[in-house]
Amino acid sequence: MKKQNINKGFFITFEGPEGSGKSTQVKLLAEFLDSEGISYILTREPGGTDFAEKIRGILKDTSLNKVLSLKTEALLFQAARAQHVFEKIKPALKDGKIVICDRYADSSTVYQGEARGLGKKEIEALNYFSTDNLNPDLTILMDIDPETGLSRAHIRENCSLEKDRFEEQGLSFHKKIREAFLRLASEHPSRYRIINASDEVSVIHNKIIHILRDEFKLF
Repeated sequence: MKKQNINKGFFITFEGPEGSGKSTQVKLLAEFLDSEGISYILTREPGGTDFAEKIRGILKDTSLNKVLSLKTEALLFQAARAQHVFEKIKPALKDGKIVICDRYADSSTVYQGEARGLGKKEIEALNYFSTDNLNPDLTILMDIDPETGLSRAHIRENCSLEKDRFEEQGLSFHKKIREAFLRLASEHPSRYRIINASDEVSVIHNKIIHILRDEFKLF
């Protein structure tokens, strides 16, 4: 098997609207790295640690839609993230591993800062605090039109026990999500790569491998 040819960690995040296929591509990338003998960890937000997973349960609870204030919601995401970075992400990067994370701080900027209207600058300040300014080396943005994404998400939800509070928001909310992600990508072109999430799963996977191998020289 091939050896990992990097001497420091590399932080990859996957972002995108609901139903964009992020989790599928995260899983395929992990399987590829396994086949190559490359050291990595696979994690997600909110979640990734026992404490953060408990917060995830609160944030996914649709019965709390009319109970949690928007600021409470935003701060819960940040609390989960702070522990996640401290307990899992930073130690893995220090050990020279690739870290693959399904959502990260950019999701807070987009969902709470822009779509929820709490303010982009305000949420970015919280991101800076909770992560100690730990930014990804690469962010894969799975871009898809909201109608298609929500249709996929609803199909997935019918096959899963896990409900999602954000999937219950209206189409206009999800249009804001997509537009905000695309703006972030334009603001950070060095780390963002935009993928057409409407393509075939295998085509998307191959594009991601090309980015990692040919652009970032990870293996």
